[in-house]
Amino acid sequence: MNDRLVALAAAAQRELETAVAPEAVEQLRVKYLGKKGELAAILGGMGKLPPDERRALGEKANAVKAELETKISAAITRVQELALEQELKGPRLDVTLPGRGHALGRRHPVSQTLEDICGVFSRLGFVVEHGPEIELDWYNFEALNVPADHPARDMQDTFYVDGGSLHAGFAHTNPVVLRTHTSPVQIRTMLAQKPPVRAVMPGRVYRKDSDQTHTPMFHQVEGLLVDQKVTFAELKGTLDAFAKAFFGAKSKTRFRPSFFPFTEPSAEVDVSCVFCGGKGCRVCKQTGWIEVLGSGMVHPNVFRHAGYDPAEVTGFAFGMGVERLAMLRYGIDDLRTMFENDYRFVAQF
Repeated sequence: MNDRLVALAAAAQRELETAVAPEAVEQLRVKYLGKKGELAAILGGMGKLPPDERRALGEKANAVKAELETKISAAITRVQELALEQELKGPRLDVTLPGRGHALGRRHPVSQTLEDICGVFSRLGFVVEHGPEIELDWYNFEALNVPADHPARDMQDTFYVDGGSLHAGFAHTNPVVLRTHTSPVQIRTMLAQKPPVRAVMPGRVYRKDSDQTHTPMFHQVEGLLVDQKVTFAELKGTLDAFAKAFFGAKSKTRFRPSFFPFTEPSAEVDVSCVFCGGKGCRVCKQTGWIEVLGSGMVHPNVFRHAGYDPAEVTGFAFGMGVERLAMLRYGIDDLRTMFENDYRFVAQF
């Protein structure tokens, strides 16, 4: 039995020296020192020996076990270092290969259009103003000369907000709405400063409408210019300059009489069709013109609500839908695709 222990230690030594992987070392540990391993098989026959021989053989077995544990530990360290060395060597690096590129995201067409619009008016001397999207009825309707019985206040057009759902410090008897246009920013701007005023107001607005050309949330850019002796001619010149900067130098503008409660006189503004150059096509319904925005001279009642004297100042205002201009610029035929969160759509622009 003593000879078997010596032979076991020698065999284990040889196999550990040839092992080159951590898995192989673990298999040898189980083979020699496991519960059903070779050392356990030898020790299982010790019960038949006399007490003196059993004691001597037990000491020998413990020494062999300790020696094997030491050698197994050393073998594990050796094969781990060998594996690390092989990993560090790795394949030959070709420094002439190009680097791994990183795909860049794309600007959304609405974001591009919004910035381009504001950029044009900034070059014309307008500043950019912002306001809250959750607005009081007074700023959104009353101060803009929209009476209480105006259709725009209908629940089918306007999202009303429960004031109790707002922060604890909010308390107001005036109804709360999601703004239906960015015109409330015009009122807030005039209340905050004396004339002259020259500003554009971009932002999100909300109306309860959804189809191929309408969404419940969309973007607007509105503009306001207030000073002494401002005329309709200046409104026409400003918007014509915008059309040429945004759609191209060959673009033409046309003003058609219209009605808005916050301007008088009011006009719809058309531009020559960007698809056919004004010759007539399916998009412009063979007219050669496409409606792009509304405009007009600021109504005296709006000035009064803002604390301005309409006898001393005049001004003009205009507003346009950003998505509509983006559709015209990029040839998009369905507004809803802009909000489907599909990168394949954004990657086209």
